[in-house]
Amino acid sequence: MKTGYFITVEGGEGAGKTSAIEAIVSTVEELGYETISTREPGGIPIAEQIRAVVLDTKNTAMDKRTEALLYAAARRQHLTEKVIPALQSGKVVVCDRFIDSSLAYQGHARGLGVDEVLAVNRFAIGDWMPDLTLFLDVSPEVGLGRIRADWSREVNRLDLEEMRFHELVREGYREVLRRYPERVRRIDAEQTPDKVAEQIRQIVNQTLRNRV
Repeated sequence: MKTGYFITVEGGEGAGKTSAIEAIVSTVEELGYETISTREPGGIPIAEQIRAVVLDTKNTAMDKRTEALLYAAARRQHLTEKVIPALQSGKVVVCDRFIDSSLAYQGHARGLGVDEVLAVNRFAIGDWMPDLTLFLDVSPEVGLGRIRADWSREVNRLDLEEMRFHELVREGYREVLRRYPERVRRIDAEQTPDKVAEQIRQIVNQTLRNRV
C-alpha cells in the first residue's frame, strides 16, 4: 500500500533535470515531508550496472529492443528495491526519469511503438505509476548546446545520436503529455533557471497542499 508520493522529472538531453530535482526536493522538505531523490537507470547497485552497459559509448551496436528491455529491467529492480519501500514508508520520492523516458526514447524515437513499450513497462512496474511528472521541454538545439558547453558532464551513448533522434524524443514526450494530461505538467525549460525553478516550486507546492 502506497502512502507516499511519487514525483518524476522528464526531458531530453540537457533539459536541466538536475537543477529541477534540487528545486523539487527543497520545496518538498520545506513543506515538512521526508524525501529521497534517485535516478534511472540506476539508483541501486544492480540498476547502476545495467546503466553502465546501456549508456556505454562503445555499445553502439545495441539492438533497440535490447535497449528497451534493459531499461525496463533496471526500472523493475530499482522500483522494488528502493522506490516502493520509500513510498510505503510515507516518503516523497523524486526520480530523475521513469517510464515516460522509455515511451519517448524507445517507443517513439526508436520506432518500437509507444503502446508496445508501454506494455513491456507495465509488466515491469505493475500499477506503480508516478503521481506527478514534470516534463522539462527544451529544443534539442538548446539542450545539446548546454551539454557541449558543460565539460564536466560525461558523454553517454545517447549524446552521440543524430539531431533527428533528439527531435523525435521531444515529439515522444509531447505524445506522453497528450496521453497523460492529468499527471504530466509541461515546463518551458528554455526559460532562465530561476524562472524554471519558480514554476516547479509553484506546481509542487500546489500539488502537495491539495493532496487528499
